[in-house]
Amino acid sequence: MAKDTPPRWDRRMQQRLARGEAAALGELYDRFASLVHSQAHRMLDDEDAADLVTREVFAQVWENPEAYDPQQGSMRSWVARLTHLQSVRRLRRAMASSYAAEHGDGEAPDPEELERRVRTATAAARADYIVSSMPTPLRQALELAYIQRRDYRQTAADLGVTEDEARRRLRLGLQLLSTANVRPLEGTTPPGYGRAR
Repeated sequence: MAKDTPPRWDRRMQQRLARGEAAALGELYDRFASLVHSQAHRMLDDEDAADLVTREVFAQVWENPEAYDPQQGSMRSWVARLTHLQSVRRLRRAMASSYAAEHGDGEAPDPEELERRVRTATAAARADYIVSSMPTPLRQALELAYIQRRDYRQTAADLGVTEDEARRRLRLGLQLLSTANVRPLEGTTPPGYGRAR
């Protein structure tokens, strides 16, 4: 398959949606609803808002299937992009409403503060998504080191692997996480990581 050619499923799905096949929307929903909902929930930290974003994203897909450009990526990445955009819109509206309630309707929130909060929510959602989708051995090592505060030796013992393997898993997990432009737990490092004992 050529590099620019989208997977067959993506092409067929777009064609079926363009023809107005309700079954296609159901299939797309079954495949991506959990992705959409969890991504929206990570950004908005609100179950009801995530439910609304999920409905809005699938309504947008149903109404505009031709907006999907296979040259820009997979159907999955397009749906994730729509979710991100819709979540950002909802986050901005919620922050503006909250600001107006606190400071009166005449004042507008600081645009830089709004953008900072949007970037923070986006990075946190991306980091959470990366951790949840990374291979189980890497995720387990990170959870032991950062959540349970185990050093690399304790992590190795808990996982039943060598210390070198525990360090490798932590290093790989952190490399994946670095693509989200955030550091775990606001810059903390696992206890004993990188120190000789």
